[in-house]
Amino acid sequence: MSERSNTEVLNEILTLDGAQVLDVGSGDGSLVRYMTRQGAHVTGLECNLAQIDKACTFDPAGNESYVEGVGQELPFEVGEFDTVVFFNSLHHVPVEHQDAALAQAARVLTAGGMLYIAEPVAEGPNFEAHKPVDDETEVRAAAYAAIGRAARHGLEDMREIHYVTASVHADFEAFREQTVRIDPRREAAFDANETLLRELFERYGVKCDNDYHFVQPMRVNVFRKGSSGDDP
Repeated sequence: MSERSNTEVLNEILTLDGAQVLDVGSGDGSLVRYMTRQGAHVTGLECNLAQIDKACTFDPAGNESYVEGVGQELPFEVGEFDTVVFFNSLHHVPVEHQDAALAQAARVLTAGGMLYIAEPVAEGPNFEAHKPVDDETEVRAAAYAAIGRAARHGLEDMREIHYVTASVHADFEAFREQTVRIDPRREAAFDANETLLRELFERYGVKCDNDYHFVQPMRVNVFRKGSSGDDP
């Protein structure tokens, strides 16, 4: 399996220049800023205020914006976006709401619009390094099952792509800060398992220049919203 950057794969699939894009679960805004620099008009939706605060510490890349909200209740109008992106975020939607999140994505997409779902596979060095804090085996499997039901929402399956990428951290403290910021509920588990986590960080991290790289297998599923029929 080839090693590729996440943005390389994204650019291969999506036409960003001029597109109205929604990034569901936008985190610290890294992808929002990247897509803005590619010419897209991007709205980042994020339920974690600490992540929105982090995103706002960066200089704007353009006219991007951030909205507080959750994937299963998108606060947007029917057909408002050309593209909806879930990047490492569908499995963070509560399992019982993952189908609703995909239905909402279909609702806010224009006819012929694209849904791009990138999910980390529950294996590999990056997964193992995080496992004592939050074993996401079951929620990632549930997200993939929901993806398999996307046709129910008027979404046409276009393709599935597999590749590996790298998660990069300057040091263990940076690894901890990002892990906890993504989900503050992880803090207690991180503190309780710090000795083990330091061991795993050193075991699975590959030192490259001044950073540690953790290989992560990825899967991307791409859908197109049908041009006919009722909105979900």
